Amino acid sequence: MMRFTTLLLGVAASLSLAACSTINPPRPGDSAEYRPVAPIAPVPADFNKGAIYQASQSQGLFEDYKARHVGDLVTVELVEKTDAKKSSATSTSKDSGVDFSLGDISVAGRTLAGADLLVGSGDGSRTFDGSGDSSQSNSLTGDITVTVAEVLPNGNLVIQGEKWLSINQGSEYVRLRGIIRPVDISTTNTVQSTQIANAEVSYGGTGTLRDSNAPGWLTRFFNSPLWPI
Repeated sequence: MMRFTTLLLGVAASLSLAACSTINPPRPGDSAEYRPVAPIAPVPADFNKGAIYQASQSQGLFEDYKARHVGDLVTVELVEKTDAKKSSATSTSKDSGVDFSLGDISVAGRTLAGADLLVGSGDGSRTFDGSGDSSQSNSLTGDITVTVAEVLPNGNLVIQGEKWLSINQGSEYVRLRGIIRPVDISTTNTVQSTQIANAEVSYGGTGTLRDSNAPGWLTRFFNSPLWPI
């Protein structure tokens, strides 16, 4: 009887794991670092005197329904905007000169082709001018709903997730990962991307449109830093 019960428990566990793996299954292009995290299954107490209360699924009567456990959802409002500009200019110059003469010294053979060998002069100069300008501007707006992957000891939440959008002959994705504070989550269960610590936001795509905007291998070869000119 004990062996039969153990077998049934093993089959049930296998079925539950298989069911979890079919929730939003991975597809080509997905990243394991941004996969949604399933909530932790509540473990019933060994002896609870018939109570139906589960601490892992508790909800206060006067609390908002905000993300606080592993597997909970939270919506991130992407409001990323950066502007950077840098300019530099450098100018250097150096002049030097030397002139010497040994005066009237009678030395045989002190001339060569009519030129005095004991008198000389030299001049030298060096100049350098350099300048550079650089500017960059980026903007990313939108919304993405992610899952809580981990609850840190201090109560902060590690969130991660990705969003795919397929249009015509290509697919675009937004990936996000970082750490948020529960107090920054609004009553509508949203948080802005500027409030995420150690944020990793990636935006890219796959398909024909992406390939048409990428240079060929020969162009990349001539644009390589190893090219001498």
